[in-house]
Parts: sequence; structure tokens; C-alpha cells
Amino acid sequence: MRTDAPRSRSRLRGGLVTVGTVTALLAAMGLTVLGLGAADNAVANYDASSWLWSAVRSELARVNGVTARVDTRTEVPNARRHPMQVTQTDRLLILRDLQSGQVSSLDLATLQLTATTRTTPGLGVSVALHEDAAFVVDAVQGIVRQLDPRSLAPVGEPVRYPPGITGGTFDGEGRLWIAVPSEGTVSAVTAAKLPSAPASAAPAGGGLSPERVETYDVAEASHELVVSTLDDGVAVLDRTAGKLVRVQRGEVHLTSLKLTGPAALPARTSGPRVPVTVSAERRVLVVGDVGEERAFTVPGDGDRLSAAVAWADRFYCADEATGTIYSFDSGGQLVDTIRGRANGPLELEVRENHLFINSPDSATARVVDDKHQVREVNKYANDVLGGDPPPAPPPPPPPKKPRVGKPSAPRSVTAAAGNAQARVSWRPAAANGAEIMKYVVQGAGQRLEVGANQRAVEVKGLTNGETYRFAVNAVNAKGDGPSRSSNPVTPTAAVPDPPASVTAQERPDGTVLVKWPAANGQGNKIAKYAVTASSAGTNAPAGESTKTELVVPAGELEYGTQYAFTVVAVNDKGAGSAASPVSNTVVPFAAPGRPGDLRAGTVAAQPGAITVQWEPAEANGRPVTKYLVDVGGRSSEVTDTRTTVTGLGNGQNVTVKVKAVNEAGPGPEATATARTVAEPRVTVTGSSATATSATVTFTVDAGGGKATCSVSTPGEPAKAGACSSITVPGLTPGTKYTFTVTASNAAGKGTATRAQTTDALYGIATCRNGASGPEASYCTREIPGDRNGNEIFKVTRQDNDQQAGWVPNGHRLKAYCKKSGEEVFAYIYNNDKRSTWWVQVDYKGKNYIPWAWLNLEGGDNIDVLPTC
Repeated sequence: MRTDAPRSRSRLRGGLVTVGTVTALLAAMGLTVLGLGAADNAVANYDASSWLWSAVRSELARVNGVTARVDTRTEVPNARRHPMQVTQTDRLLILRDLQSGQVSSLDLATLQLTATTRTTPGLGVSVALHEDAAFVVDAVQGIVRQLDPRSLAPVGEPVRYPPGITGGTFDGEGRLWIAVPSEGTVSAVTAAKLPSAPASAAPAGGGLSPERVETYDVAEASHELVVSTLDDGVAVLDRTAGKLVRVQRGEVHLTSLKLTGPAALPARTSGPRVPVTVSAERRVLVVGDVGEERAFTVPGDGDRLSAAVAWADRFYCADEATGTIYSFDSGGQLVDTIRGRANGPLELEVRENHLFINSPDSATARVVDDKHQVREVNKYANDVLGGDPPPAPPPPPPPKKPRVGKPSAPRSVTAAAGNAQARVSWRPAAANGAEIMKYVVQGAGQRLEVGANQRAVEVKGLTNGETYRFAVNAVNAKGDGPSRSSNPVTPTAAVPDPPASVTAQERPDGTVLVKWPAANGQGNKIAKYAVTASSAGTNAPAGESTKTELVVPAGELEYGTQYAFTVVAVNDKGAGSAASPVSNTVVPFAAPGRPGDLRAGTVAAQPGAITVQWEPAEANGRPVTKYLVDVGGRSSEVTDTRTTVTGLGNGQNVTVKVKAVNEAGPGPEATATARTVAEPRVTVTGSSATATSATVTFTVDAGGGKATCSVSTPGEPAKAGACSSITVPGLTPGTKYTFTVTASNAAGKGTATRAQTTDALYGIATCRNGASGPEASYCTREIPGDRNGNEIFKVTRQDNDQQAGWVPNGHRLKAYCKKSGEEVFAYIYNNDKRSTWWVQVDYKGKNYIPWAWLNLEGGDNIDVLPTC
């Protein structure tokens, strides 16, 4: 039974496409709110994004449903491993930490927490969000309080219920549904108009309070109730009596169920069928418009099944014990099994024509499109804003062709009645890989085709007093997408006057302020104004407002494109005026985009210098006048897209930040890191020697510069060479040397030393007999008292008294040094060799042999020996 007056319609349209589907167990979670920046808003609106929580890393990751990748990630302080409620719409995001009870406001443009408030920790307090309305639901106290999402301040007086309420989620029409088990009732709450100043709470009794607008009897008092909001209305499961009650468009429909255990509903159900999950039996009952349609069994064991979620004519059921998601078709047949990488909580949320499956305790999430293609997401991916510094990326693979499918349903289809006509408008459908060619509007026996860039049409030839509803679908190369229906409207001759004039002003923050005088309601109250933006060949809804002005959010209009605006007044009967006169022309603009492909590198030939270059930033409606470059705290302004910054320290790691500036001011910064050239570092890896040379091998860290290298030793000239190995010639045999390796670059020098001893030098005593006569035996033996070859003396002359001995031809002797002495001629016995040099050798100590009789190894070069 309906006991209160019908609700008024939601003031704003288009903010919410599909509320997230989270199990009833997780519905009592918490809060954080702030609007997206221009670029972020565009991504959220057109790329089907959803923010997902990672408890292990205390991070939020925004997952793009189209690419199945993380495009932004931010850390939430002091929340590691805490369960977190994430509530979101296209423009707003709310967080509540269940362990601390902290409710936080996240600025999605800066990824910083900007406002916080405290609630009681744990389950029992939850937050609900729809368009610009935020509510904190204290289920224990039975208090439903509206908050201003800009400041988290209360709005007016709360709606009070008996303690122990349940529910607290919005339906698709913007009503917050609350069930009261103690009364056996369910009721709808609508949000109050926000105060103009966000800094303080709206005063009590000032007319700015949320209202309870509908109440229905759904069960006997004190029965256990579970709530799931619908696209238009609510489903209430009476777990005590085993009944499901649907409340839609003021009518109550009851279905008796054969429940064999406690059952659960998802917090939000999309589509006409409500899945009822009996976890203990692993069974799901499907209830449609005419009652229970079918039942199916979920594979596996145990009772850790989350409530099944309806999505695109399928049902998805999560088994938290195994991390597995089971997918069933509309007939209850198992068609897919999605294996998880970890067990634990699983959160299923339907947003923007995608199903997001998040495992908050692991790195993994999944995205399911409306064709039921499943793609895995790594929430910890390092190639995103806010992520860890990524390694150098490999060359990109060839681009893949996007997956192409039929378009999604248009969003926020709205109708306003006129005199024998109605104006239907909507927000874009997702193209799904193939550009939208047109939209089809059907209703009142008419079928109208509308250009893809129009998104608004006047349906004429209607009968005043009759009620109409219109359906809109998009068409691309793959065919017709699903339709979405408008609100019902009743044409009437009692239409308000349009506003007399409209002015528009573009503002540096990317917004456009559209203003008009109040319209004459002709006896009826003006409920809202609908604003249309017109550009070259395009007419599209810009937004709705209950005031005489509208701020078109940054990014909603294309920067650098001309726009003019018309306004339609809509009264409290749903009747709309004709369009106002066209406003002046404006060109929206905002601060420039982030510079692209920022690269910072070492200047190898210049100490303390960094080179920086980037791709031009998007101008966003006004020319870029300069770039602000900050390198390690040293700031400069340039008009080019490259610069060299000097005066930094050697080997200094610096952060490089670049912002573009236009009439609106500086845009977001691009960042990179670089290092100035450092002094080289030398590491000796080995050495080797011959009798007269030494080779030193080494590695050089050039410090980002270009190094030159040399090896030196005292008393010898430095030898330059490759920065890997250098050989020093002309050394003394058998001598210990200390070699210094020096590497030089623009920043300075680096050195390392190595000790190495040259090899000893040997000679061959050489005296070969002649062919005949005495010459034939001259070298054969020692001849006492007479001369013969290979004699060794204690002095450098052939003195019999100083002779130390004799060695035969071919004897190998270790040589130490050379000394001048008596000239010796070896005649034919050693190739007529003649010299005054004597060589000190290892023979019975250190004694001398004429060089004429000793052929040194390695070329017989007497100059390699030092002087004794």
C-alpha cells in the first residue's frame, strides 16, 4: 500500500549511467566526493571508467573499461589493507574506510584528498551517491543525512527512521530507497537542492532538506528485509516469509519464492530480472515481471557466494572462496567460468556498459563488456600516472584493430512536454569501436532518425492530455544498439514562456556560464531549465538547472569551437516552453594540456647540463604562449619545445617538470627524470705483461658522458687508447710497475691503479762452429787460457783471471741489464756480431757475457735492457 504522496522528479539528469552493483554484504560502506577535472571527466564519460580499490597497496586505480587498463592510480594515506567502500558516478567519487570510519573527498584532478569527516568505524554506516546528491546512511541509528559533496557538510535536517534500517542505495531515477524491517515498509527519499555556498551546512527549517516522498508496505513487521534498487523502483526480499516484492511506478508486485535457506540480493539490479541467491544451496532464482522464471545451480562447494549480478542478459555469481566468477545465460545455462588468481572478497559493479570485477586484496581485476568478452587488468601496472617509475619500454607493437560491436544504449534519455509536442534529448551512447551514424527515437507511433551529433529532437503531432514515453537507440555499422526509455510526459497547452534572453561567458577554468532571466510560468511553477548547446551542424544537451544559470563543466564542450545556447523552461507539470533566443557566441577554453612525450637527457659534452624536449601541449582553445620548465628547482621560461638547462651539479639526479601556459594559465605538468654527466668511474679488471710491455684491462662508467682513456706509469709517457684495454710498451724486463688508468669526460677525471711486473728477458748463448780447421771446434768446448765463444766473466772484459765459466751453444740465460765494456767480435760463430755491450746474466750469480755471444729473445734488441 502506498501511504505518501508521489515523489517529485530528479532535478538533474545524466550524471549517473548505471549505479555500481555491490553485494548486500558490502553495501554498508562509506564516503568521498569530488568532481573530475576536464580531461578526467572526458575519460570517465566516454571510456567507461571505474575506480577500483587495492587494499594491499592502499591505492585507487581507475580502470578504463574500453582498454581494460589502468590509466590513473593514486595512494590513499593510512589505509593499507583496510576494506574500503568506493561509491562513484560519472562525476563524483566517495570513499569510506571501514576500519577507521574516515570519509574522504578525493580531488580527481590532483589525486589528492581534499576533505574528510569521521563516521563510526565498521559496517553499519554507508554512503549513497547519485548525480550531485550524497547521503550518509546510519543504519544503526536510523538516520539518513544528506551531505554537500563539495564540503561534506550536512544539508538541512536528516530523514529519521526507527533504528535498524537497511538498504540505502539509489535507483536509476534518483530515489534513495530505505527499508524499515521493524515496520515492514520501504520508502524513497529525494535529495534537497544544494546550498549556494558549499562551506557551511544549510540552516534547519530553511527548506533545504531531503524528503521522504513514497512509502509502501512490503512485509509484516519485524521480518528480515534485503533491498536491491532497480532502474526505476526497488525490489525487497522478505527473507522471513520467502517473498520478493517489486515496487515500480507506484505499483507493488509480490512473488512467492521457494527458498531453502537465507537469500541475498545485489545492492543494485540492472535490467528487468532480479537474481535471488541462496548461498548455502548455491542456487540462484530469477524473478521477472511475471514472477519466478527459472532457477540454476552454481558449481562448486561452500556458501561463500556473493549475490548474483544481472548484466546484459547474463548472471554473474562470484565464489569468494576460490576467486571464481560463474556466468550464466538468461536460460540459466553455465556459459563461462572466469578463474581468479586469488580468493577473498570480490566486488562486482556495472558501470558505463561494462561489468567491473575487482579483487581488492590482489593485483587483479577484470572487465566484461556487453558482449561478455572478459579481459584481465593489472591494477599494479607501472605505466600509469601515480605508478612506480617504469623501466624503459620496448618498441610498441603494431596497433591492433579495435573490437567492434553495436553501440550501447544512450544515456540519460529525457523528455519534456510542450503544446502538442515533446522534446526528447539524451547523452551519447558508447560507439564500441564503430562510429555512431544516427539515433532512432520511437514513441507516440512515430519513428524519427536523428543525426549522430544532434542528440535532441522535437516530436510533434501529439495529443494534449495523453501521456507518452520515448525510446532512443544508437545505430552504427554493426546495427542497432539497445534502447533506453525516457521519463513519461503529458503534452499540454499550458506551457511556460521561454526565457527572454540568454547570455554565455567562457571562463578560464574550462567552464561556460550560461545565464538567463526567470521565465514566466503562466500560472505554474518553473521546475527546471534545459540548456542546449549549438555549434557548427550540432545541437546537443548541455545540461539542466533549477536556477537561472548553468555552469557547463570543463570538458563537456570542445575547446576552441564556437558555441551558442538556447534555453527551454520546464514547469512542475513537465511541460516545456519553446526555445529561447540564441545567445552570443563563445569559444570555450582552458589551461593547456600536459606536454607530450617529455624526454630529458644528459648533455654528454657539457658538465651540469640537461637537455629537455617534448611534444607541444594541446592548446585547449587559446594559444600556448610559453612553457615553464623546472629542472631540479631551477626554473626557466621558453617558447620552444626544447631547452638546455645548465648550472647543475655533476652527477646530479634531477626531476624535470614542464607546463604549458595560455590565457587560462599553466596546464598540468609533465614530469621526467635525468642525470647530469658525472665524473667517470674506472674499474680495473685485469693486467698482463711481456718482458718489455704491460697491458691493463678495465671498464669505464662514463657517467653519461663521452670518456677518453689513458694508462701511465712513473718515468714513462702516458699511453692513450680504447676505454677497455691499453698496452704500454718500452718497459724494463722483470720490473714491477704501478700503472694508473685515467678516464676523462666533460665533468672531470676518474682513476684506478694496478701493479704489474714485466716478464724476465732471456738470451741464447750462441757460438756455432765453422766448416773446417780450428774453426770447426772453436765452439765445442772450453779452452783454458785461450779465447773461445760463450765465455762468462765477472767483469766486462775478457780476463782469464776473472772468468766465471763457459756455456755451450744454445744455452738459455736470464738477462738482467747491460753494461759497456771491452769490444768483442763473434766473427763467423755468431753472424759477425760485434759490440762493446756486455749483458749481466744469471750464471753462478750475476756475471757478464758479451752481447756478441748472447742473442736476446724477442728480437735481440739490446736497448730493451736497462743499464747496470
